[in-house]
Amino acid sequence: MKKILVLCGGNSCRSQMAEAYLRHFAGNKAEIYSAGIKALGVNPNAITVMKEDGIDISKHTSNSIDEYRNVDFDIVLTVCDTAAEECPYYPTNAKRVHKDFPDPAKYTGTPEEVLKEFRKVRDMVKEYSRTFITEQL
Repeated sequence: MKKILVLCGGNSCRSQMAEAYLRHFAGNKAEIYSAGIKALGVNPNAITVMKEDGIDISKHTSNSIDEYRNVDFDIVLTVCDTAAEECPYYPTNAKRVHKDFPDPAKYTGTPEEVLKEFRKVRDMVKEYSRTFITEQL
């Protein structure tokens, strides 16, 4: 079974969504983890928009990359340019894959406008995750 790490800057939005969708699409074919360069906590808006799509991430935790130093990953998927640039060296043969998604947490506006941006990013992450699982597993 493949072990996949989704890595982002803060493990609060994009990597949390990707972890959930990759798990959903992979079923029992892979173990999926997520982490951030820093652990900033799971963003409430990410929880809200994922729940709208039938996936509950309210019990997810925000994890630091340091927590997974001893895990031998097969694939490390970075979902933001910050993580791709700052990702520490992994002493494994993990395949590195990168896909930059916009950070919905940086969007400003009314609460409705912010949620709209989160939904847009969620949908992008969902489609990418579906394709990723098909191509990588």
